[in-house]
Amino acid sequence: MAKIEFLDDVTVELVDFMGNDRRVVQAAQVSVVGKNDPENFARDEGLINYLSGARHGSPFEHIVMTYYIEAPIFVFREFMRHRIASYNEMSARYKELPPRFYIPNERRNLVQAGKSSHPDLVPGTDEQYNIMRWSQEHVANVTWENYRDQLDAGIALEVARNVLPVNIMSQMYVTMNARSLMNFFSLRVDSDEAVYPSKPQKEIEMVALKMEKIFAEKYPLVHNAFLKTGRVSP
Repeated sequence: MAKIEFLDDVTVELVDFMGNDRRVVQAAQVSVVGKNDPENFARDEGLINYLSGARHGSPFEHIVMTYYIEAPIFVFREFMRHRIASYNEMSARYKELPPRFYIPNERRNLVQAGKSSHPDLVPGTDEQYNIMRWSQEHVANVTWENYRDQLDAGIALEVARNVLPVNIMSQMYVTMNARSLMNFFSLRVDSDEAVYPSKPQKEIEMVALKMEKIFAEKYPLVHNAFLKTGRVSP
């Protein structure tokens, strides 16, 4: 039987991307000048900043990114509340899930101090962390053994999976255009620079931060414009 792995991080990789900062300029200018003038960095940067600040969003839909993500299932269920993307996730109906479970490390805040509608989590004690970790490791070990016992007995994957907890790791490809990505980042990254502050769950923020880092590398002008507007999506 495969050995259970306990992870405290997520994986985000760039699979593919389409377009560049210049593509936003081309898409915006075609409505007034047709096929566009040669590239001019200063002018392109100014136009992108204007489009972002004025919330002329459609030109940003012409650049697209596809990511591969490995994260716990509870992150994906929250992620898919964003109905602005294309998703394909590993299916426990067709594939035996690998024995990889997410458990937060000791740096993750554990105790809820705020209201449920506006959670404000604070650090827990060593005792609280040890209780949490023991409990989650225990559940993972028991449920994985139950899962494998069912499969060995000939139970279908789609039935046997019912015992697995939501901290088991899953995998997906997600594709979004830049406008949708900036909307996602605005909601899933806690930033003091944001016009509209957000308090995302830690684990989905871990995913969003890695996605945004890649986004900023591929589309620096667009990302800078996003920051200048206070992280408001155009």
